[in-house]
Amino acid sequence: MTTTRRPGERPRSVVDLFPTKHLAAPDVRDMPEPPASFRHVIGPGIIAAGVGMASGEFILYPYIASQVGLVFVWAAFVGLATQYFLNMEIERYTLATGETALTGFSRYWRHWGLVFAILAYFANIWPGWATSSATLVTYLVGGSVVPIAIGMLLAIGLILTMAPVVYQALEKIEWFKVGAVLLLIVVASVFAIESSDWADAPQIVTNPGLPYEQLGFALLMGALAFAGAGGGQNLCQSNWIRDKRFGMGAYVPRIVSPVTGHPEAAPSTGFVFEPTPENMSRWRRWWKFANTEQLTTFVAISFITILFTSLLAYATVFGQEGLASDISFLEAEGNALNDEVGGWFGTFFWVIGAISLFAAALGIVDYTSRLGADVLKTAYVKDANESKIYFGLVWGLVLIGCVVLLSGLTQPLVLLVIAAVTGGLMMFIYSALLLLVNRRTLPVEIRPGAGRVAALIWSFLLFGFLTVLTFNQQLQNLFGG
Repeated sequence: MTTTRRPGERPRSVVDLFPTKHLAAPDVRDMPEPPASFRHVIGPGIIAAGVGMASGEFILYPYIASQVGLVFVWAAFVGLATQYFLNMEIERYTLATGETALTGFSRYWRHWGLVFAILAYFANIWPGWATSSATLVTYLVGGSVVPIAIGMLLAIGLILTMAPVVYQALEKIEWFKVGAVLLLIVVASVFAIESSDWADAPQIVTNPGLPYEQLGFALLMGALAFAGAGGGQNLCQSNWIRDKRFGMGAYVPRIVSPVTGHPEAAPSTGFVFEPTPENMSRWRRWWKFANTEQLTTFVAISFITILFTSLLAYATVFGQEGLASDISFLEAEGNALNDEVGGWFGTFFWVIGAISLFAAALGIVDYTSRLGADVLKTAYVKDANESKIYFGLVWGLVLIGCVVLLSGLTQPLVLLVIAAVTGGLMMFIYSALLLLVNRRTLPVEIRPGAGRVAALIWSFLLFGFLTVLTFNQQLQNLFGG
């Protein structure tokens, strides 16, 4: 069969649309039948929200609110809306092919996937999330940040290694984490955020600002890029929906533990379907499910969390004299909650924060290793077992993180800003690549329309502009300009 063609376009097989210079052509199979109920597809968006509900939601936006008020919360909506469209274009390619977006990029240049895998590693070898969680633990029980953070990294390696099916374990952990954070939001709304603070909330819209003079472009870009997810985490939507059996991903084996799971040999390339009426009907239902799942989980949960954690910081420590310009503002916030609500609430706040940041660290080690394993298996060591590559990368990231901590680089906010700026650069580049891959590789019937194309162009321009501003500022700081 052939794809539907535009006027003047020669009929071609769907397989012929895929560049095969670097990778083999996909196999042709029918689009799997979607589930009858929406609840069966909920999961990848929860993981995205759970993993992303850390640096932006629990640290960067609340920190900004503690310093300058609510004037920058508007950026969370812009960042999340932009990431929604990015995520859906990443999911579009995987739904249609079972391949990850990185594999799609590598079809045009073999090393694109490796570039992004290296950037993701560079962003995440700085264990800012583990040190953030460890810092909150010290507020609860005392002790030193470094040994606690190292213990957390080792625990993350063991959890991911012992899970029979890694995706299923990750989904359960992030469900628990999201539930804990939403519980914090409910309790804070009742006990900690007063009517006067709610009355100031409209400032988010009526008095927006860009406080770069007070905070710097690097921090603001990090907050915008990490509103929800950011950087390599968005790319991992491919891997997570594939392990959830979305669309053509149902044909691809999942990553399993080398200790407790059953070994599977994942294929290096994917599958594609002919646009028959039956397949197109299934495609439209999958596409609707995927869009709804992202909106009702990732976008909704992430925005609600950013809004409430920013309000909580604003209600407790904004304007406080001598407030530290680092993560210790969370200690001041917890102490303020103890004073205003009762000794139990600050402790509750730190416990939820420590759990949240630990779960985020676990998800970050997972997605960084998934991206690297997928790239190496697909383009470089095609005969290797992807699960074994994945676990090698997990422990490599854990051990590098331990070395970084032992070297003395332990300031969480600095580490998070480094990660966020790198993430913004990645998003700038892959916004353009998604436009290329989805408009040229996929059959005409399922390519992004004008609105989605405009969203990708906006993402490219937004993160390109922020990247240039940030690097320019860093150069000025370096050379005293």
